[in-house]
Amino acid sequence: MTRLDRGWAVTGPRGLGLADPERENAVLLDIIEATARGPGVEPMAAAVARVITEATATDVCFVHVLDDTDRSLTLVGATPPFDSQVGVVRLPLGHGVTGWVAEHREPVVIAQDKESDPRYLPIPELRGADYVSMVSVPMISEPSGLAGVLNVHTVTRRPFDDRDVRLLLAIGRLLAGALHQARMHRRLATRTQAHERFAEQMITAQEAERRRLARDIHDGISQRLVTLSYHLDAALTFLDRGEPAQARPGLESSCELVGTTLEEARAAIGALRPPVLDDLGLSGALAALARDLPGIDTTLALDERRVPEHVEVALYRIAQEALQNVLKHARARRVTLGLEIGDGDVRLAVCDDGVGFDQADPPESGGGGYGLASVRERADLIGGAVRLVSGRGSGTTLTVTAPLPEQ
Repeated sequence: MTRLDRGWAVTGPRGLGLADPERENAVLLDIIEATARGPGVEPMAAAVARVITEATATDVCFVHVLDDTDRSLTLVGATPPFDSQVGVVRLPLGHGVTGWVAEHREPVVIAQDKESDPRYLPIPELRGADYVSMVSVPMISEPSGLAGVLNVHTVTRRPFDDRDVRLLLAIGRLLAGALHQARMHRRLATRTQAHERFAEQMITAQEAERRRLARDIHDGISQRLVTLSYHLDAALTFLDRGEPAQARPGLESSCELVGTTLEEARAAIGALRPPVLDDLGLSGALAALARDLPGIDTTLALDERRVPEHVEVALYRIAQEALQNVLKHARARRVTLGLEIGDGDVRLAVCDDGVGFDQADPPESGGGGYGLASVRERADLIGGAVRLVSGRGSGTTLTVTAPLPEQ
């Protein structure tokens, strides 16, 4: 129950009927209580809308909040029967009276004949034609700026005066501060969840890499070392018997096994950290990958500056995966490999002129044959975004953009 429910009269002959400063203070206190109910934007906006209509004897109230792109407004609070439109109605800045108020940061009062105002555009979901008078004020707080727009409407004509507008602007400032706090809380929660997912992905990727490396060592290097020990034991036996000629084949096989095992060990090391990155840097390593494409003309546009080690490894592996898929699936004649390093991000692009594929196709029909899952996983680990553009007969372009940590 609000203070207004406990005996305050809310109607008057003119305006919002709150000419008494004490009553205005009571309304503002009720708004403060409504905005202190928690970080949820929709429940808070609904509570504020209800308080406003009860306090001002208006018929409906709408709370439109600026979204994270700062380009449009979303209805986040409304009094019945329009509460079902919360989250549904979206307005671009500059669109209608509400968009105009958001864009110009100025209130608008329309006492009657809204259709004659060039700024007015009807919103069918909100049934504007059912209401005669309206006030629309920006919700602004310092230093955060615009949070959204607050609208009240009446079925009958209501002459809203300057005092009414000032009161609604004061309510808007209180609500704006709470909305900015709610937005910060939501962003912090989202960032925390992202960090948690990132940590989980990192641990999962590390464990998968360790299992793969352990399997490679067990199935390859370990087995070859066991075989090598058998050959060497046999050769020693022949030498002990004074039969060096019989020992020679075993020693020759041992030499071959040593060479093969050394190659596998280098491959295992390269799977953890490609040595070519240490020797040539990311641009040189990418150029080396491009040179190893048989029968394909390559065009390189590579920034030679260095980026953090973990970003280099991820982008190198992504390029490796993408170029392998070009060889396996694209039937391309030309490939363009680009690396751009900006002030705050790095961009890798792999473009081929191959057969392409329909991205709407399911994976088993070729739509997912580009190894996109592996690419996305590696991009996620460095906070990157993946964009794949392809079509049948029009080639494929893979772009990965990742943020660079502040030095």
